[in-house]
Amino acid sequence: MTSKILAFAALVSLSACQSTPASETAATTPATPATQVAGKTYGAAITADGAKPLSELKQVLGNQDSAQVKLVGTADAVCQAKGCWLTMKTPEGKEMRVRFKDYAFFVPKDISGKTVVINGWAHREEVPVADLQHYAKDAGKSDQEIAAITKPEEQLNFEADGVLVADKL
Repeated sequence: MTSKILAFAALVSLSACQSTPASETAATTPATPATQVAGKTYGAAITADGAKPLSELKQVLGNQDSAQVKLVGTADAVCQAKGCWLTMKTPEGKEMRVRFKDYAFFVPKDISGKTVVINGWAHREEVPVADLQHYAKDAGKSDQEIAAITKPEEQLNFEADGVLVADKL
């Protein structure tokens, strides 16, 4: 319940934020001085307008394998090698991996726990063992933990064309 409230508060707070066209510029246009939210956009310039809380993704997808959507939630983990992916926890406690379209941009490696808005395609897919092991290595897992990955996993994944990282709420 707390995560839903935080996601809703983040959505409301970020909806006043507009990003500038550059791929790594500050987005700090306030609706009113009291609701000013600073953030940075990576990839395609996006705003929080129309973003749905991550908790609504299941309803957005329905029975489809994929859907174009803009979501707001909290970054859980980030690739520590380059910032080439991040994960977000679904309401069911599972990780949704967010990769970046065409490997064209990266996010800072220190944004775990920050509110993010992601725009792109959510999809269900079976992730092969080799990919799961690669992600575990990027996340700094031990050789034992990596070797323990022996089965592919059905996962929710996301290909983002733009990410807005809120500085603070």
